[in-house]
Amino acid sequence: MHITSAFDSGNIEVIDANSQPVQLAIRRDNNSDFYQWFHFRLEGEAGQSYPLRITNAGKAAYPEGWENYRVCASYDRHNWFRLPAEYDGETLDFTVELDRPAIYLAYFAPYSWERHLDLLAWAQGDDRVQLETLGQTLDGRDMSLLTIGDADAAKHRVWMIARQHPGETMAEWFVEGFLEALLDEANPSARSLLTDTVFHVVPNMNPDGSVRGHLRTNATGANLNREWQEPSMERSPEVFLVRQKMLETGGDIFLDIHGDEALPFNFVAACEGVPGYDERHAQLEETFKRAFVAASPDFQTERGYDLDKPGEANMTVGTNWCGHQFRTLALTLEMPFKDNDNLSDPIEGWSPARCQQLARDIFLPIREALNSL
Repeated sequence: MHITSAFDSGNIEVIDANSQPVQLAIRRDNNSDFYQWFHFRLEGEAGQSYPLRITNAGKAAYPEGWENYRVCASYDRHNWFRLPAEYDGETLDFTVELDRPAIYLAYFAPYSWERHLDLLAWAQGDDRVQLETLGQTLDGRDMSLLTIGDADAAKHRVWMIARQHPGETMAEWFVEGFLEALLDEANPSARSLLTDTVFHVVPNMNPDGSVRGHLRTNATGANLNREWQEPSMERSPEVFLVRQKMLETGGDIFLDIHGDEALPFNFVAACEGVPGYDERHAQLEETFKRAFVAASPDFQTERGYDLDKPGEANMTVGTNWCGHQFRTLALTLEMPFKDNDNLSDPIEGWSPARCQQLARDIFLPIREALNSL
């Protein structure tokens, strides 16, 4: 048997390969206590079973994320299915029964840096898309922005950023589905939106953390979604560069795409705790949520985060900063790592395909919110 994570977004340490089960541990993010993302390849003998144990699961960033969790697995790195796992409060145990000599195992279906570059290359082939490099990360990777539509003639602007937390790969799967739908000439919702709206899309806010196999931070250990009040090129260039561009362009809607480790539902978090939050904010949020519920059976409003009290929002969070700065609709969209318990899938759980479909369903709530401005 051989286990390796020496590849893009790989993360695992082999503690004892000769024990039963094999003892593994997840590496921490660089200069950080965060960890939960894992991604590795196991090679063995087809037809054999391999019991595995993640020994430090109980001290991960979100231990409740292991409850009722199923491991993502793939033989071809394209089609992902789920393996049952058991969590006892300290360790996560699961068994791989190999049908082929090698299998990939991950916390969620990975979204590779190569696929990210492919997405940018594909998108720029459309004449309505402008690809812009805002600057570089600490590891020297490009911070890429896609602008879709006629920025000079547009009546509205919508910003969408994704993957501030690199282990939340469902966010970039969502963006891929969104861009495919937005650029589909046969999609009447997209064509209608692009007559009066320009979209600014950052598919990956955290390239370094993504490649390094981090859960939540960039190369230097900064949680980007706690950097929005005072970002710097030395610590959080990703936020600094995108925030600078937002201040140049402004916007009517700001959507920050994420994944939640514990809650098995799709939901949004708003900016109700920011200074200056008013009835206009509340009405825009209600309009968006009501339309999203109508558009997608995968979206719901009953379960989510506790609301911030007035004036008690954390202003270092992207959604709160945007909602306060631009006095408009700003939402964090959260998707599950596990499954959507309201509409579960016993084979794949919450999956890349479901992320992409949810993205296609977001056109109606965007239009309804813009119409109410």
